[in-house]
Amino acid sequence: MNDAIEAIRAGRPVVLPTRQPIALLAGDVDRLLERVPELDERLLRRLLPGAYTLVLPNPAGRYPWLTGDRPETIGVRVPELSAPAAEVLREVGAVLATSANRHGGPDPRRLGDVPEEIRSACGALVDAGELPGTASTVLDLTGDEPRVLREGVVPAAEALATVGSLRE
Repeated sequence: MNDAIEAIRAGRPVVLPTRQPIALLAGDVDRLLERVPELDERLLRRLLPGAYTLVLPNPAGRYPWLTGDRPETIGVRVPELSAPAAEVLREVGAVLATSANRHGGPDPRRLGDVPEEIRSACGALVDAGELPGTASTVLDLTGDEPRVLREGVVPAAEALATVGSLRE
């Protein structure tokens, strides 16, 4: 784990065993709020950590290289991670992350599934064995009504019902 922590601190890419689209990935909600303090803390604490990637308003325009053509939004995630990846995030706080696959390719479930060109470019690789289940459910909470951008481990109807109950 120390090599992964050192690589991140040195600005080198690291493969962590998690599944998510481009997002600010934090070890816990407190660390996420340190980096984006204007986020809705009550909402975050009700939904995270967990199986969601949330697309939220980004009024301060933080991390513009992450948000691409939608600088008014930001994707955030506080996943429930295996011990090796959780330890790295506890030490570094948060990272900007994307899936370790070729664009449009399958999400890797094992370190061996990560394409060699990605593995060879990394400062460290964290192996946590095979990842269980399905990718996170991506919820866009930037509009008047929540939208499911990707149905993942949480079914769309359940995700929308959960968010709806929080807004009442």
